[in-house]
Amino acid sequence: MPNTGSFQLPQEFLIVGAAVQTGLFEELKNTPCTLEELATKTQTDQRALWVVVEALIALKYLEYEGERVKLSQEADNIFYNPDHEQYTGFSFMHAYNLIKSWIQLPAVIKTGKPAARGDNPEHTKHFIKAMSHVAQKSSGPIVDYCLKGLPEKPKILDVGGGPLTYAKAFAAKGARVTVLDLPDVIEMMRPELDKNLPIDMVEGDFTRGLPPGPYDLVYLGNVCHIYGEQENRKLFLDAARELKTAGHIIINDMIRGTGVMPAVFGVNMLINTVNGGTWTYEQYKTWLADAGCTTAPWEEVGGRQLIKATKQ
Repeated sequence: MPNTGSFQLPQEFLIVGAAVQTGLFEELKNTPCTLEELATKTQTDQRALWVVVEALIALKYLEYEGERVKLSQEADNIFYNPDHEQYTGFSFMHAYNLIKSWIQLPAVIKTGKPAARGDNPEHTKHFIKAMSHVAQKSSGPIVDYCLKGLPEKPKILDVGGGPLTYAKAFAAKGARVTVLDLPDVIEMMRPELDKNLPIDMVEGDFTRGLPPGPYDLVYLGNVCHIYGEQENRKLFLDAARELKTAGHIIINDMIRGTGVMPAVFGVNMLINTVNGGTWTYEQYKTWLADAGCTTAPWEEVGGRQLIKATKQ
């Protein structure tokens, strides 16, 4: 049934997002500040800053230490302590950045064109962090599922794998991994890669082609929803071409027709891409068959929906 409880302005989220964007938490990360000092460091209006700081104190993100403001322990754990169970870093800023696009939905419905947005390196960084954070929760069981039946030390192509979460998990299990992603993502993530791991990072656009194989597995994690039928058909043909016989294509994506979230996420792709969306299992099965692959029934693994296809 419709969820009228969602008809609320997400005020806490918007306040925290604005605090991140204006640099409040970064300035307070190591050194408590007076309001005057914080206003100077963040180049903000002191009256406006006071109102927001008071709200963040009430929400337990900040606290006073005498006349100075500092991060609460809870906020420090959430933003800066990767070992804490509540840690998110600033991965949630990807959702915050999407709000500007979502409020353009009426215009998107009228024109059929995605929302206008400018390229911002900070947005790319937040997107990568969000994808990595989400993937951490499910990477273990998904990697085990993907490796089942493959030879020892398999060769894997991770398409769109720039966040490195799956690549590192594959490598930890003995795989040799090639990661393909856009140049700005590779440039951002390369410094975070342990050079001793059997992972090669390749700059490129998968709509134009894939690094040469042959591979035992081509892993497509959250890439098929970015494009439409034509691009996905080409991607599957390219993937099959670079696979060994009996090699696998595994798709990790939301499958339309299986619940609420794939339908809602389809709206997100309508807003943010030219022809992206969520696709049904039958669509995937047809496109993969035309690429010379047989497709097993989809499975839920680690809370994610996976489709496995085998090259004939």
